[in-house]
Amino acid sequence: MRWEGGDPGVANQKSPTSLLLTPELKFHSFGFAARDNYHDLDPEEAQHWLYFDKFKMKIHSTTDLTMETELEAVSGRKVRAIEVFSHALRFFRVHALKEVKDQSSSLLEGDEVRWVITVPAVWRQPAKQFMREAAYLAGLVSPDTPEQLLIALEPEAASIYCRKLRLHQVIDLSLRPMTNGLSLESDGSRPFDSSFRQAREQLRKARHSRTFLVERGTGELWSEMQTGDRYIVADCGGGTVDLTVHQIEQPQGTLKELYKVSGGPYGAVGVDLAFEAMLCKIFGEDFIESFKAKRPAAWVDLTIAFEARKRTATPGRSNALNISLPFSFIDFYKRYRGQSVETALRKSNMNIVKWSSQGMLRLTPEAMNELFQPTINNIIKHIEELMQRQEVQGVRFLFLVGGFAESPMLQRAAQNALGQTCRIIIPQDVGLTILKGAVLFGLDPTVVRVRRCPLTYGVGVLNRFVEGRHPRDKLLVKEGRDWCTDILDRFVSVDQSVALGEVVRRSYTPARSGQRKIIINIYCSVSDDVVYISDPGVRKCGAITLDLPEALPGTVAGAERREIRATMQFGDTEIKVTAVDMATNQTVRAAIDFLSN
Repeated sequence: MRWEGGDPGVANQKSPTSLLLTPELKFHSFGFAARDNYHDLDPEEAQHWLYFDKFKMKIHSTTDLTMETELEAVSGRKVRAIEVFSHALRFFRVHALKEVKDQSSSLLEGDEVRWVITVPAVWRQPAKQFMREAAYLAGLVSPDTPEQLLIALEPEAASIYCRKLRLHQVIDLSLRPMTNGLSLESDGSRPFDSSFRQAREQLRKARHSRTFLVERGTGELWSEMQTGDRYIVADCGGGTVDLTVHQIEQPQGTLKELYKVSGGPYGAVGVDLAFEAMLCKIFGEDFIESFKAKRPAAWVDLTIAFEARKRTATPGRSNALNISLPFSFIDFYKRYRGQSVETALRKSNMNIVKWSSQGMLRLTPEAMNELFQPTINNIIKHIEELMQRQEVQGVRFLFLVGGFAESPMLQRAAQNALGQTCRIIIPQDVGLTILKGAVLFGLDPTVVRVRRCPLTYGVGVLNRFVEGRHPRDKLLVKEGRDWCTDILDRFVSVDQSVALGEVVRRSYTPARSGQRKIIINIYCSVSDDVVYISDPGVRKCGAITLDLPEALPGTVAGAERREIRATMQFGDTEIKVTAVDMATNQTVRAAIDFLSN
């Protein structure tokens, strides 16, 4: 679908994560529309409106995410994050249902829709649960029918889509001695066979488009991946980079994860932040902060101008990129510092950024490289580290997906660093790979059959105290018996393979009769090398609540023998729990919560 109001020069099928709320905290607009409306507000008035930009990453970086976590708008006002997200999701709901109605003229009832929300795989459980709560709040589905909402992991969705690709839908970096179809190797060092001549001809025609096709010289087409193939999907988005390793299993062609998902905050936003840091270096951080606060619309303008130029940056470029500074930037700087922007640039000793007489910043190719390098290096380093692992040997393909994968700078770096070890493949419409994969996942969520646990999960239990094995400070004497406290009873271990539908069962007994709830704290750790819940690196990350119905008269004498059996599933994209009262075989209300820590 098309979003209204894209940027000039950026053909975009994705809408920016921007939201505008009125001074009364009512929803106004989302995406390009939010950005443009905010931009057109009177500067005095704009200070009372709430504009949020690129806010999706905020819930990953918050260590103790709860329903009360707040987000700060550009103007400095704060709102609960859950409300910001639910405004956005509600907008999508209305938009999507209208689109369906317009195209099929039938009205969809609420219970006829299965919603799929994609999240980065490096997000922790609280962030996934947060998205689910936001969806309930936005009215996508009711908390009573949680199965109507699926949380999909972005690189998994991409992987599901990638393995279906045929060669005519991909760009194979290993086959093209050219960058972005613009500059062929200048020294012509590689022999061109006839298929490359045709490819070059195709490229000439395809210059205006940003994807091209290169077929094998032998004419052999790589149709679909075979069973047994191992491949890495590097999902390079705006905020994060997620790496997933999958193997296609016999005989149904389901997918099996070979190593726990890894990645980090190395998305394309890193390049924007580097640009901002560069401006701070030249003009002073105090000025940039003040300019953002006093001239927010002009600041948004400047970031859009940079964004558009960022997309055109190519590795072989010899001339500078111009970024026009808004007039109010130049004017505001002169008033703020009493000197011109030009003077600031001269004094800053930043030789890689020049001033053009037309009121533009000229970023030399060196400057562009400097802005891209840290983020790109992080991505490459991450992929290289992953490829070194024992579990990941024999990877044949690396798929680059996500919006940042469109960047020729990243493509070239990946080809140089990794092109010798595997084939690097970029789907066309690479920014939409995840969307298309999420649709496939929604149609069949069982396609990923085996996942790896990102963390070790367990609960604290009492075990019999063994002299010499257990430390004295863990000794608890209860009814004449010696117990050792704080022992971690593992449900699953980090990087353990867990198949879909595989369960972990534990039985719990209420401590006293008449008790109406059992609350069990869940602990997690990045390392599996832990014995006690008090060990370094182990943290409380959630709780399971079991609601106990009143015991039926005459069934169980006291609480001693009452047994609640809890069943946990770790093989899905979210951790799930159910429970049964063994005495009556009745299902007990069970909930697992990672947000109210």
